Amino acid sequence: MERDVIIACDFSSAEATLAFLDKFAGESRKPFVKIGMELYYAAGPAIVAELKRRGHKIFLDLKLHDIPNTVKKAMRVLSAFDVDMVNVHAAGTKEMMAAALEGLTREDGTRPLLIAVTQLTSTSQQAMNDQLLIGGSINDCIARYAMNAAEAGLDGVVCSPLEAGLVKKACGENFLTVTPGIRFADSAADDQKRITTPERAREIGSDFIVVGRPITAADDPVAAWRRCVAEFVG
Repeated sequence: MERDVIIACDFSSAEATLAFLDKFAGESRKPFVKIGMELYYAAGPAIVAELKRRGHKIFLDLKLHDIPNTVKKAMRVLSAFDVDMVNVHAAGTKEMMAAALEGLTREDGTRPLLIAVTQLTSTSQQAMNDQLLIGGSINDCIARYAMNAAEAGLDGVVCSPLEAGLVKKACGENFLTVTPGIRFADSAADDQKRITTPERAREIGSDFIVVGRPITAADDPVAAWRRCVAEFVG
């Protein structure tokens, strides 16, 4: 898939999500959307099916993290949803990520993109060291997690846009970087710690940016999405 903006549809109901996406009805193409835990737990597989019916590409962001066999079986279920991208936590180990890949791959060899979360964009260096008891720098941790994901056969990782370049250096230009933590230059940071703008994310090496509140909470979400696409995709 080509570089794109993914709208984080972090809504608490199917109704709110569909009402939001109805605003894009006049656009020549449907936005790529992310269904995260809040929406999926509220609306279930039905919202996935409805958004696919409407023509949206979907990143199903459930961040699986469990023993390898459980993740493998869960991914086998998700493989039937016809989404475009799913993820796991890289902290689950290479064995778990390989099991996820095996479960996600259909009998005909097709599958969605599979990516691994490195460190959440809300995690600071101090929190990683002091609370998670992971030593060293956050950049070293992210690079190691990315290499583990690559060795397990995954397509890429979720990282902050600030780490996209180092991931590419560690794993190659074809290894995908999916980066939340995106804010316009004139937006509030909210609860994100490691953030940058769409334009800078493109320069650093992001393949996909995930954008929530700067679009979903905008006075004109369609205009905000168009601005984001213009700054990131060009």
